[in-house]
Amino acid sequence: MPVPTDDATLLAGGTSGPRALRPLLDTVLTALAEGAADRDGPLPPGGPEATAARLRAACGPVLPEHGTGAHAALSSLVRALAEGAADPADPHCAAHLHCPPLAVAAAADLAASALNPSMDSWDQAPAATALEERTTRALAALVHPREHDPDALLTTGGTESNQLGLLLARERTGPRLRVLCAASAHHSVGRSAWVLGLDRPVVLPAPRGLLDPAALDAALAEATAAGLPALVVATAGTTDTGAIDPLPAVADTAARHRAALHVDAAYGGPLLFSDRLRHRLDGLERADSVTLDLHKLGWQPVAAGLLTVPRAELLAPLGHQADYLNADDDTRAGLPDLLGRSLRTTRRPDVLKIAVTLQALGRSGLGLLVERTCAAARHLADLVEEHPRLELHARPCLSTVLFRPTSADDEQVAAIRRHLLGTGRAVLGRAEQDGRRWLKATLLNPHARSADLTALLTLVDDSAREKDLQP
Repeated sequence: MPVPTDDATLLAGGTSGPRALRPLLDTVLTALAEGAADRDGPLPPGGPEATAARLRAACGPVLPEHGTGAHAALSSLVRALAEGAADPADPHCAAHLHCPPLAVAAAADLAASALNPSMDSWDQAPAATALEERTTRALAALVHPREHDPDALLTTGGTESNQLGLLLARERTGPRLRVLCAASAHHSVGRSAWVLGLDRPVVLPAPRGLLDPAALDAALAEATAAGLPALVVATAGTTDTGAIDPLPAVADTAARHRAALHVDAAYGGPLLFSDRLRHRLDGLERADSVTLDLHKLGWQPVAAGLLTVPRAELLAPLGHQADYLNADDDTRAGLPDLLGRSLRTTRRPDVLKIAVTLQALGRSGLGLLVERTCAAARHLADLVEEHPRLELHARPCLSTVLFRPTSADDEQVAAIRRHLLGTGRAVLGRAEQDGRRWLKATLLNPHARSADLTALLTLVDDSAREKDLQP
């Protein structure tokens, strides 16, 4: 059966652009709405096997002998994916740092996909190259306001940014680099050291979930005595609790021992948008590199990570040359060299959604969303404290709240979480703190209402009662 050449979506030259895309948008939007209505909750019920079975039934063979056509394929697959999605816009979907993306950012991401610039050479992305340079420098200046030439790279997220931070430090100091971090640091720090051929990081105590400056001082003294260069990795917003390390004390300690400092602010970095909350990140500007992740408290579709540095020259070790992309004579003639902007070659123009969001909302608009989200977490903590059958771990620093039924043991806490996942009624995370297991609510929805949060706690309480956990 020949390909239907009268279908504009399948013709060469008609595969993208407004005329080819417009007829498909209604199909996509309808399928998204119908799939969400079919799910009717934050998560599909029944668990992994039931979800996979529904997907198989809805979509048919992955590679049929003859195609169904664009509208039918979009309708069935998008609807099935929406029905089987974890919906981050639902206020009861609060397990992870998984944000509900802003509509304006999602719309911009669609435009980026349609235009399909590839960010590895200027002749594939002329305007996107200029937009990326302007946007990354503006965000770097937000992190390093006292520097005259800060810069930033776009990454796939916190893991890639942390790896680049370690790589830059290794290239400045050599392979004997000793990495020091707290027990509460992100798991990507250890994996990055492994990938880069470094020794395992020295993991320091984290009382109350924070890097201990006294323990750091002792460990850096030991590294200095052994003649080893050191990199301190601090965290501004841990994954488990949202804690922010004491950045001024950590920066002072690192400077005293002439150690480099990388701060993983993937979660907490967007506090910089808020005049009311940015003081919690005092000391961040003293870091040699900083991880940001705007697909958390920046409400961007994945991916939207950054690595910032106070001086553009610190990125020099990433320089790379391939004649077909950045020939020396082209660079001398003024064509921008993009290969040193990433370890990846082909890259999506993720800058577009970020730039559109920054322009649409401004710093104050994003700051207001950050403030609302953190306020919702404080309110949830209030509700837990007032509840007769729930226990709060600690007051939230960002938007993460740990709690548990007072009569549940660790195994029962895990069972409650899985019960809620299996029924599709709520998506909560889990965390181990102070030798106990806690339910974790990571709030990233700035529009969550008090009634939504109360209902979430009721679901937990009811689930515990169903399991005969409460007296």
